Amino acid sequence: MRLSLTLLLGLTAIPAAADASDPSALWTIVSGQCVPHEQTASDPSPCSEVDLSEGAAKGFAVLKDKRGVAQFLLIPTARISGIDDPAILAPGATNYWDAAWQSRYFVEDRLHTPLPRDNVALAINSADGRTQDQLHIHIDCMRPDVRQAIAANLDKIAAVWTPFPVPLAGHRYRSIRIDQETLDGVNPFRILADKDPHAMADMGKQTLVLAGATFAGGNPGFVLLNDQSDPATGDRASGEELQDHTCSGVAR
Repeated sequence: MRLSLTLLLGLTAIPAAADASDPSALWTIVSGQCVPHEQTASDPSPCSEVDLSEGAAKGFAVLKDKRGVAQFLLIPTARISGIDDPAILAPGATNYWDAAWQSRYFVEDRLHTPLPRDNVALAINSADGRTQDQLHIHIDCMRPDVRQAIAANLDKIAAVWTPFPVPLAGHRYRSIRIDQETLDGVNPFRILADKDPHAMADMGKQTLVLAGATFAGGNPGFVLLNDQSDPATGDRASGEELQDHTCSGVAR
């Protein structure tokens, strides 16, 4: 799909992603423009990619967000509200995280440079912390300070949910380690729900951030971060806060 990205770099800047005043903006763009264009003319514009290989009920689109120098969004082509939608945990559900991780090359192409895996972050906000009522995974650079904090505490991240040792963007997250180079067969939504019944009972309050990592011995994997919204403290659980939409730490 690199060719399609090159051809569409100019197009993706127009009616890009979300307008906070219209919570259905993303869905309108994907269902009303990207999917029909792909179906009728093999042209995903204004998206950069539309994947219908599994049918429209399980496909996804990749769209350049109007915010940020290189931020892209992965959006289902099915009507799925967000992390609170039961469809994400249904049997046979599409692993949108795997698709988003594989789509990180759109960010790299926009920046004209490859990114180390620990400088790529995927994020989904909670129902309290989002502006759109269509599920979307943010694909972008990691904030330099968050990247440094993860690197400094990598040996403390376990295979079970544990509090992350230091605050990230002023909020307390917890973390879990994924010892796998890819997300093939590994769905972060399921990791959260299966390993924490309390989170599964109220998924709408949850935010997830996935960061690439390289563990001891050079073993590639991931760090999955989770926070929960808390109106009493003003924490809206917007994991997107851990991303850097300016990609300021990337040499280019």
